[in-house]
Amino acid sequence: MLVLLGLTLAALFTGAALYINVAEQPARLALDDASLLREWKPSYKHGFALQAPLAAIVFLIGAAAFWQDGDGRTLTGGLLMLANWPFTLFVIFPTNNSLLATEEANADADTRRLVERWGSLHMVRTAFGAAATLLFLLAAADA
Repeated sequence: MLVLLGLTLAALFTGAALYINVAEQPARLALDDASLLREWKPSYKHGFALQAPLAAIVFLIGAAAFWQDGDGRTLTGGLLMLANWPFTLFVIFPTNNSLLATEEANADADTRRLVERWGSLHMVRTAFGAAATLLFLLAAADA
C-alpha cells in the first residue's frame, strides 16, 4: 500500500514539474520581460507550495515502505525526492531570490536570462521526480 501511495505522489510531483518545463516555461518565455517576470513570481510561489511538501511526503513514504518491506528502491526513490530540497535551497534559491527581488519595472534581458536559467535548473527537479517515480513503479510491480 505504501509503495502505491509513494508511486502516486511521486508521479504527481513529476507531472507537475514536467508541466512547468514543457508548457508553462515556454509560454512565459514568449512574453516580454516585464510580463514574463509578472507571470513567474506567482507561478513560482504556487509551484513551491505544491512541490516542496510532496517531495518531503514522498521521502517519508519511501522510508516507511523500506522499513516495512526492505525494498531499497523505495528508499532510493524517497531519497531522490528529498534531494529536491537541498538542490532547491543551494542551487535554485539564488536565482529565485534574484527574480523575486526584481521589480517588474526593472525587468530586462538579464531577468529573462535568470528565468531561462531557472527553467534549466527546474529540469533537474523533474529528473529527480521521474527517477523516483520509476523506482516506485519497479517496486510496486514486484510487490
